[in-house]
Amino acid sequence: MDKRRRKQAKTSSCYSEEVSSIEWEFIKMSEQEEDLIHRMYKLVGDRWALIAGRIPGRKPEEIERFWIMRHEEVFASKRREQKRHNS
Repeated sequence: MDKRRRKQAKTSSCYSEEVSSIEWEFIKMSEQEEDLIHRMYKLVGDRWALIAGRIPGRKPEEIERFWIMRHEEVFASKRREQKRHNS
């Protein structure tokens, strides 16, 4: 029973290490990488691991963070527009 409690304590501590998106540094991508990310996103959606597999040296987390930072305002404006339309 003590082992089970130890495992739970270990897993819960990892959440405190998460970094806020405010603290993210912008990820620089080449034009070719950006183009490939956009085309792959249209094909497979937010399957970041699949997209990262096509770009050597990039991790899924980097691709997702790049996408969020690049398109955050676009998504926010679309949400606002939908709310106005639904009201």
